[in-house]
Amino acid sequence: MNVHEQKELMEKVHNQPLFKGVSNETFLQLMDDCELQYYRKSEKIPYSKHPHEGLLLILKGSAEVLVEAENGRWEVLEVLQEGELFGFSTLAYFLGEPDEPVGQHEVEVEAVNHSYCLQIPYSVIRRRWEDEFVRDYMLRQVALRLREIYSSLAEQVKLTGEWGESEPFVRRAQDLMQAPAFTVDEDETVQNIARKMVDHSIGTMLVVDKKEHLLGIVTEKDIVERVVAGTFTIPPKAKDIMTNKVYTVSRHDYYYEVLSMFYTTGVKNLPVVEGEKVVGIVTLSNLIAKRNRGAMGVIKKIEDSSFENLPQVKHAIYDVLSSLIHDEISTIQTLKIITKLYDRLAYHCVNLAVKSLEQKGKGTPPVPFCLYQMGSGARGEQFMLTDQDHFLVYADSEKDNKGKIKQYFLLLGQEIVHHLEQAGYALCKGKMMSSEQVWRGSLLEWKRRLHLWALKLKDEHILLGHNFLSFRFLYGNHSLNGQFVDLVQGQLEKSRTFIYYMAQQEREKLVPQFDQPFGILFKGKRQIIDIKKHALFPLHHCLQILGVHNGLIEGTTIELLNELVKKGELSEGFADDLHHAYEVALRTRIQMSWRKHLRNEEITTEIKLSSIRTWEKDELITMLKTVRSLQFYLLSKL
Repeated sequence: MNVHEQKELMEKVHNQPLFKGVSNETFLQLMDDCELQYYRKSEKIPYSKHPHEGLLLILKGSAEVLVEAENGRWEVLEVLQEGELFGFSTLAYFLGEPDEPVGQHEVEVEAVNHSYCLQIPYSVIRRRWEDEFVRDYMLRQVALRLREIYSSLAEQVKLTGEWGESEPFVRRAQDLMQAPAFTVDEDETVQNIARKMVDHSIGTMLVVDKKEHLLGIVTEKDIVERVVAGTFTIPPKAKDIMTNKVYTVSRHDYYYEVLSMFYTTGVKNLPVVEGEKVVGIVTLSNLIAKRNRGAMGVIKKIEDSSFENLPQVKHAIYDVLSSLIHDEISTIQTLKIITKLYDRLAYHCVNLAVKSLEQKGKGTPPVPFCLYQMGSGARGEQFMLTDQDHFLVYADSEKDNKGKIKQYFLLLGQEIVHHLEQAGYALCKGKMMSSEQVWRGSLLEWKRRLHLWALKLKDEHILLGHNFLSFRFLYGNHSLNGQFVDLVQGQLEKSRTFIYYMAQQEREKLVPQFDQPFGILFKGKRQIIDIKKHALFPLHHCLQILGVHNGLIEGTTIELLNELVKKGELSEGFADDLHHAYEVALRTRIQMSWRKHLRNEEITTEIKLSSIRTWEKDELITMLKTVRSLQFYLLSKL
């Protein structure tokens, strides 16, 4: 670790609630008793249950707490992220209770990725315990951990009762994998690898060292592209053609986690590991055999689709969505998977649009460009194809070429809209698409446009600002994207009034109060609540504005929420409440809209209160109160 990294980690520790507010001298004294440790991915963290050893704080990375089940398998008890403490099982000893073993189960802690942990002995915690803020923080952490454990336990009991151990939802990677996996040494010749592939009728070979640790992967495609079409002067070996960056899954990962990995990475083979050792391999064909839904080839369908068969991709994605909803996968996880698929589809449409212009004799892009998504697609909330929301940015150029460049990107904007419409995206009623002049331009043109929006504080410009600031980079030149993000950030720093007026709109559109019974609140026209208008929009808008205040320009709702916690803008407790409210709002919207889709009814985001049960109304009340709390928090910051 270099000096800069160590300084960064110590700053994290000093800002951690256990140490926040202490003088530098006291902080250094406390750190003398603590110990900083580094652990590689899958390495066991030697956390003992001896009470005097205290707590462990994850400074960077993440870890899993594993418990040994009766069948000898290791089950994940909890997952710990950056900034979290663990070791609370010994807290009772610190508080004066007798040191008694909780049970006979073996517990281990394993690093999920490369991680730094700080061991904090109870001698340090005892010195900080006199601070009321520290005591309150520790109590909150224990309460949150208990809530998570009980929630997890209740979910597992529910799933076991509803599905049984044989159902795909509760199957693990080890239930789906081919074992043992076919492996070769890194010095194996490509000729021998090809022969083994033919003998065993397989298309993938894993490359391992003498300890069965994974080094790489060789596929039929690698042999064709890197050997047959290559220029090797000597017979190549596995290490010469293998792919070094290999995505893996743990043998204990659930079916839907494996499925998510396939969709989010685009690979077709996933080695299964236990620690660093290869124990098997899962392929898309494995999942098809285990769950014959006919939708597992959706990635290939996207990549192979032409303009003519783009409409078929939508139905393939809907098949995946149907499976996820049927399996009751969490809403956040479902949208994570579906968003990746829609991103692939939109990316493919842009590729097709560029190729289409070239085939029509219009040439290739004359300067680097980027395409950005807006709206629900950018927020990661689009679970069914809706309308288009996107804009184009391209690099500045010399005056002599400006006319030709503008003409090219006018045509490209039109082609992109045409291809997305063919794929199933409706035309945007508000014309927020790159085919419109106001939604495309060079860096300089975008700078002037943003300046104009900030100068003319009209309602329509505020609305444009909200939609624009949800942007997410989808396609194009990464260097140009960096320049554009810097440009936007610079303009916003000069236009604080514009952000102030965006926040003021939240004052005018407060979520209704809930001091009265729900039915009384929504009399007459208010018997209907719009889940987008009253929940998703204000939630994202508030986080969006808070994000701008903290230098955060891009990000989905969840990403903004997480980053605002890291920056100390939102407390972890409040963020947990907001995360739950967001999950409730999304789940309500998806379930309602999906049922309407199956009945071929018009899909809206409005809910008739008379059509839902009492407990659902109570859940909505809590969710909307939380969103209203966020609005007031934002207004208090003005």
